Amino acid sequence: MFYRSTIRSESFTFADLRELLAKANEEKSGDQLAGLAAASVRERVAAKWALADVTLGEIVANPVIDPDQDDVSRLILDTHDRAGFAELRSLTVGEFREFLLSERADETTLQRLRFAITPEMAAAVAKLMSNQDLVLAASKIRNVTHCRNTLGERGVLAIRVQPNHPSDDLRGIVLSALDGLLFGCGDAVIGVNPAAESVESVAAIEHTLQRLIETLGVPTQSCCLAHISTQLAALERGAPIDLLFQSIAGTQAANQSFGVSLSLLREGRERVLEHHAIRGIGKNGMTAIGSRPSAFGRHNVMYFETGQGSALSAEAHHGVDQVTLEARAYGVARVFEPFLVNSVVGFIGPEYLANERQIIRAGLEDHFLGKLLGLPMGCDVCYTNHADADQNSADNLLMLLTAAGCNYFMGVPCSDDVMLNYQSTSYHDAAAMRRLFGLRPAPEFEAWLQATGIFNGTQLALTGDESRQRLIGQLDRVLQS
Repeated sequence: MFYRSTIRSESFTFADLRELLAKANEEKSGDQLAGLAAASVRERVAAKWALADVTLGEIVANPVIDPDQDDVSRLILDTHDRAGFAELRSLTVGEFREFLLSERADETTLQRLRFAITPEMAAAVAKLMSNQDLVLAASKIRNVTHCRNTLGERGVLAIRVQPNHPSDDLRGIVLSALDGLLFGCGDAVIGVNPAAESVESVAAIEHTLQRLIETLGVPTQSCCLAHISTQLAALERGAPIDLLFQSIAGTQAANQSFGVSLSLLREGRERVLEHHAIRGIGKNGMTAIGSRPSAFGRHNVMYFETGQGSALSAEAHHGVDQVTLEARAYGVARVFEPFLVNSVVGFIGPEYLANERQIIRAGLEDHFLGKLLGLPMGCDVCYTNHADADQNSADNLLMLLTAAGCNYFMGVPCSDDVMLNYQSTSYHDAAAMRRLFGLRPAPEFEAWLQATGIFNGTQLALTGDESRQRLIGQLDRVLQS
């Protein structure tokens, strides 16, 4: 099926929906590398003009990747809420944009329709939106999840403490994690990217993080971001798993390049749920964390990371643009009811997002797409040292995403990850965003901050050295073998 559009007497033809979606996308170096991008601004505008007239029913009827050849496409179709879609089917993409920005699309309505909206529909409407549109539409949506605490509520901004260490030194990891806790960070998760992909190292990190949580009585969760198979092997050896992590993408072939399949994700989730049950953590049960009982959600046990360009880097994009593929990754994630999802927006590199303008746009797109599809979205506001970006541009995206209602960000010491060698956001940035936007940590975590003297009222305490020394004094217990 051909799509045509004319701009100032110049006619453009797009061979199919896949090409139309690609050429309507905002400028991305990854799409250019793949040979999918519009050749000019005029062609991009023509594609947007034509896309605005495509109905949502037509998008559903024409998958960008054949479901007989791709299990992600099949999953999207199998989980589509066709009854809910009936009220959207006749809308054009342009009308869908107007609906999302209108008062009719309130939080309750968007929650009800989230499985009626396919990833391709979400990607299509994102291509017609300005940055401001993406912020406004996403700000309406709150997707709340539960683990040892509650994330995603209005007025809450959580932070993942990321205490990575270049040699997986446990003392260094614990000291860095405590540094983050003393800045009021860590309510999203204390999550370590291991330097060594070994079962022994992962198990040691998991045990150490659990001792830290239990010794200090922190109502939060831990995660070691190794490959899912390594984490499950550590689980077999007795390591405690709060959240099961995996990077995912928007095509079957891209997921295979990560060494993962939908069936492995299902198996992993079920094993962690069983593990929680053995630990005495039921669907509506309670578990003691130190001396503080905390609710632990039965279903939210997964943690996924994504990023535009991952399928292209694996040569598994099927001629589909990177925004549409990113949306499809979220279509995978939502089926597994994750506690956390985040786009590592600038981490893959300038081959896919060349500069600060592209990184900012991608971060706003990813957050909007994930929220619209029902996910608890966070973002690693980051860039590599060879990208045309700096900390000021990261600050700009951080503020825009905070205004958009992002669930959580990264907390990295001094914004500089010494193991992964990239630039992210710091503990200080978390304090600044909470103060600037009047936001607070997760409620259970905030109560702990108040009880320990780290917080005074709604802010970091100006004094409280005695409380800090008391926490530091417990580190020997954490680091015992």
